[in-house]
Amino acid sequence: MSQTSAPARVGDSLEAVDTPALILDLDRFEANLNAVHDYVLSRGARVRSHGKAHKCSEIALRQVAAGAIGLCCQKVGEAEVFVAAGIQDVLVANVVVGQSKADRLAQLARRARVGVCVDGALQVEQLAQAAGRAGTTLQVLIEIDVGAARCGVSTEAEALELAALIASHAPALQLRGLQAYHGPAQHKRTTSERAVAIGQAAAKASKVASLLRENGHQVDEITGGGTGSYLYELASGIYNEVQPGSYVLMDADYGANQLDPDAPVLQQALSVLCTVITARSTHAVLDGGLKAFAVDSGLPVPVVPGWKARGLSDEHAVIVPSEGARVLQVGEKIHLTPGHCDPTVNLHDWIVAVRGGRVEALWSVDARGALF
Repeated sequence: MSQTSAPARVGDSLEAVDTPALILDLDRFEANLNAVHDYVLSRGARVRSHGKAHKCSEIALRQVAAGAIGLCCQKVGEAEVFVAAGIQDVLVANVVVGQSKADRLAQLARRARVGVCVDGALQVEQLAQAAGRAGTTLQVLIEIDVGAARCGVSTEAEALELAALIASHAPALQLRGLQAYHGPAQHKRTTSERAVAIGQAAAKASKVASLLRENGHQVDEITGGGTGSYLYELASGIYNEVQPGSYVLMDADYGANQLDPDAPVLQQALSVLCTVITARSTHAVLDGGLKAFAVDSGLPVPVVPGWKARGLSDEHAVIVPSEGARVLQVGEKIHLTPGHCDPTVNLHDWIVAVRGGRVEALWSVDARGALF
């Protein structure tokens, strides 16, 4: 990661923070963290927080201190950053193809418990060769396609075949269980839609697990579930681990979901602070654009009553008022809620952690750019 100078110093007021800057409200962050962990742990399940949301070792360490068994990540490079920071249990919740990546994972297993997903024979062979050379053991989870139409085996027979192949490579590989994550279910708007989708996912995971166990394979772990659905994975009785990521940050897209009445209420903890650089009666221009906000889930939402984003270019956001909205002033700083927190965080080098209107800490987004 090529790191810029920090946009603030500890003790600064929000007004002194240079912009555009990624702001984390610590009171809200801590409330979200504790609420979700308490909910999951009270139901006898494990939290494996997903580090792809924040890509920040400081946050990862706080999640483990609050009861997470370890971290998920999507890339080998993210796993390397988290292990270097002291995380002792990581799962690459993704399939990994490429001998160099397999070799890096096998070396990482000298320093931590390392899990990785597979959905095909080539991945198994590459991981086995790497672990054999390194003299380490990699924990393997068979990924099931439970509705995302992305990675994962499609049939119970495929899973059984892979389990046998993994077993043939002991002790280099050890089958730990199943990855059964339904990504699109996180953003289904109604509780009933999410419940149905996860019910179907759980039923498929249960069938695969039963077949593997009947054939002598150990399935200790069935893991999945994100910020939008973890309640339903827990309610199924099939999953014993969930993988929420955005819960400590939140974003506008998650904020649009219907809240389950049993769910902890999560607060919007993440924002991007921008400065008004031009102000007109018809619009205002801010100093953060496409290089400060991901827009795959929509434009950012100004945290100013009566204003909405009209469009973004590379370095500008244009926002427009509704009738009666107060006039913004050049030099004024305003918060905007990103549409999607994960890729927005990946655009920034620093998280400015704020409490009571003052900067309490500066955290490096140290896994930023860990794309392979």
